[in-house]
Amino acid sequence: MSKLFRSLVTSYGALRQGGKVALFAMLATPAAAEETTILALGDSLTAGYGLFDAEGLVPQLHDWLEARGNDVRIINAGVSGDTTAGGLARVEWSLTPQVDAMIVALGGNDFLRGIDPDVSRANLDGIMQIARGADLEVLLVGIVASGNYGAEYQQQFNGMYPALADSYGTLLARDFFNGFRASVDAGAEVSDFMQRDGIHPNAAGVTLIVEDLGPQVEALIDRANRE
Repeated sequence: MSKLFRSLVTSYGALRQGGKVALFAMLATPAAAEETTILALGDSLTAGYGLFDAEGLVPQLHDWLEARGNDVRIINAGVSGDTTAGGLARVEWSLTPQVDAMIVALGGNDFLRGIDPDVSRANLDGIMQIARGADLEVLLVGIVASGNYGAEYQQQFNGMYPALADSYGTLLARDFFNGFRASVDAGAEVSDFMQRDGIHPNAAGVTLIVEDLGPQVEALIDRANRE
C-alpha cells in the first residue's frame, strides 16, 4: 500500500467520523510528511572507519538532509572490508519492512583485491534484483578504479556502475570521492581530505562527499515517496 493511499484512507476515516469539521481540517492542514527510511549498504566508507561516530558518512548525511527539511532515517549497513559478494549475502536480511529506499556503495574492496569485474558486476546485479523485488528505489554509488590492473580491468570496473544503473533505471553517483576532486584539481592536496591510510576520507573529506551526494539522496527520497 503506497504512502499516499495510506494517508487517504486515514483521512477518509476521520472524515466519516467528524463530518464537516473533519473535512475542513483535512483541507486546511497539509498532511505531515512521513519519515523516509534508507538502508545504506556499503563497506568501511559507509561504516565510517577511523572516524568518531558523528563524523562518519551516515551521521553527516543524515544531518545534511535534516537541515534541508527532510524527515529521514538512515540505517548504517556499512561493514568494513565488505565486498560486493558480502553485500549480496546480507542484503535480504538487512531489508526490514520499514526500509523505503537503499543506497548501494560497494566495490572498493573488490578493486583492492583485484576481483574480476564480471564477478563484482554479477554481485551488484543480484543486489539490484533484490531491491527491485522489494519495490525499492536505489542510489548506486560507484568507485572509480585506477589503472593498477591495466586499462581493460579499469574500463570494465568503472563501466559496471553506469551499465547497471541504466539497466535498472536507478539513480547513479559515478564516483564516491567526487566531492573533493574539484578541490584537488584546484590545488588542494588529496591528504587534506584523507586519513593517513590514503584509503578512507577524514571528517573534512566526508563533509565534501556528503555535499556532493546529498542532492542525489534527496532525489532518492523523492522517488521513494512517490511509491
